[in-house]
Amino acid sequence: MAFDYKKEYKEFYLPKKKPEILEIPSMNFIAVRGHGDPNEEDGEYKHAMNLLYGIAFTLKMSKKSGHEIDGFFDYVVPPLEGFWQQEGVDGFDYTKKDQFEWISVIRLPDFITREEFDWAVKTAEEKKNADFSKAEFLTIDEGPVVQCMHIGPFDDEPATIALMEEYAADNGYALEHTDERQHHEIYLSDARRCAPERLKTVIRIPVKKL
Repeated sequence: MAFDYKKEYKEFYLPKKKPEILEIPSMNFIAVRGHGDPNEEDGEYKHAMNLLYGIAFTLKMSKKSGHEIDGFFDYVVPPLEGFWQQEGVDGFDYTKKDQFEWISVIRLPDFITREEFDWAVKTAEEKKNADFSKAEFLTIDEGPVVQCMHIGPFDDEPATIALMEEYAADNGYALEHTDERQHHEIYLSDARRCAPERLKTVIRIPVKKL
């Protein structure tokens, strides 16, 4: 059976619907950086999805293409994730989505090296006849965060974030938004096929000890 990161690391991908403090270890990702409203038709965000999944599935199916990756095991492609910020805003203004700065990512298995990533980029470019140069191999050492499962529309996230901030303060932490430590979301539902009220999103916010 294929290794499923969501099931094997439930503490990171399937948290409870109440806030908790935890330490996130260093992980490697396929990453694409961009700017603007993720809902914009034919916008940067939609293009980023094509790049991320093009590389993710090139790596997952590498064995069938005849490319041998050392240490490879069959796995489920991990869920889409995103790191978000807005310049000059401490937190978010959900009414100004056009000002979002984001890094969209998909987690890489540990056996995927930078060299294998480069192979996948080149292979995807040749197969799709497209430019994949915006994709990068990115290591993120997230550190301490407050985390919570949010169920419902993305625009309703402020209520969940308020609970997370309150919980962090009650436990001796403060939210910490910086260029290096950004608001983080993991998308467990496909927004194109799921009713907004049933969307499941893991929210992580960096924290520091008071």
